[in-house]
Amino acid sequence: MSNSSKNFLERSKSMEKEIIDLRRLLHRHPELSFQETETARLSAERLRSLGFTVRESIARTGVVGDLSSGKRIIGIRADMDGLPILESNKAGYTSENKGVMHACGHDAHVSCGLHAARLLAEMDSLPGSVRILMQPAEEAVDEEGKSGACRMVEEGVMDGVSAVIGLHMDASIPAGKVAIMPGPVMASCDMFEIVIQGKGGHGAYPETTIDAVVLAAQVINAIQQIISRRIPALEPAVITVGSVQSSSTRGNVISDRVTLIGTVRSFNEDVRKKLQVEIERCCKLVRAYGADYTLHYETGGYPTTVNDPKIAAVMRAAAVDLIGEENVITVPKKTWSEDFSMLAQAAPGAFMFLGGEMKDYTRSHHSPDFDIDESGLYIGPAILAETALRLMREGE
Repeated sequence: MSNSSKNFLERSKSMEKEIIDLRRLLHRHPELSFQETETARLSAERLRSLGFTVRESIARTGVVGDLSSGKRIIGIRADMDGLPILESNKAGYTSENKGVMHACGHDAHVSCGLHAARLLAEMDSLPGSVRILMQPAEEAVDEEGKSGACRMVEEGVMDGVSAVIGLHMDASIPAGKVAIMPGPVMASCDMFEIVIQGKGGHGAYPETTIDAVVLAAQVINAIQQIISRRIPALEPAVITVGSVQSSSTRGNVISDRVTLIGTVRSFNEDVRKKLQVEIERCCKLVRAYGADYTLHYETGGYPTTVNDPKIAAVMRAAAVDLIGEENVITVPKKTWSEDFSMLAQAAPGAFMFLGGEMKDYTRSHHSPDFDIDESGLYIGPAILAETALRLMREGE
């Protein structure tokens, strides 16, 4: 273990209460995507107090902090937004913003990012520069379909960045462990909306209609066969139809129109393109019954999150030195999607999963009772800071 590793781990452990306290403060006051004004204000204040040069209102509500030596720039990213979920937990830090909740761990991400910044700022000198990216809107997009990472890249925050790193809480990994893997680690995400147009009528006379509900059921069944029959078995992919909306709300009224809304996840760009073609093919079957359809397919979703092998190797080595090889694990690819992927397209990147599994039962991300075991939270800032430091030294 290098001296810096030992110092970072010990120092982060000494700040453990502060790391947890900040996470809980943020958990009590969650803010939705592109509305993270108070979280951004707090982040900017803390970064300034550490000596960072701070830019605010980046990508609307984002914050960028630079601690510069004029050399190789390493980015550390933390996303800030919560979700429109009513929290069901009874903890002392339950959300005070009714109907909004940190149900995916972004409160912990902010705390880890700011404390990693603190660890680096406390060094006598740095062999490079660090750029802290406090990012808005990972969970949602704006009216133009752009997320916080997309907006930040457009506004130039990745200009000059040699590498970018980040983390995500994982409620299925035990606290005290982290998962770091090279290559694709999270899926791309596209969305689709299908409108099936039939002919409505009285439920007693279906022969006079073109029943959009029945045709929607056939389209859904066809879509669910794409993965098993049109995509190679060794290529992971998911298609989910999450919403079915009929123009009829009565049992005796045959619908003339049904809207299907879904999500598509994959790890391979060729598979991603093929899934779009196959969904269109499934829609066409309604025309054999005299109906018609429109398909709106959003291909501008989050790309696959790909960990650069070299950056991931540096992060893994740093983690092993900090917490021991037995606590640095490998997990299967996740069909979650993350707009960190856009940052990692602008510069080589690596993204790790920080364990936070609750001891009573494994919580589900994006659920009303989501929570984390905070006992391993202090590991996050130490690994981020050590990885950033090693990446800076590569430029010496």
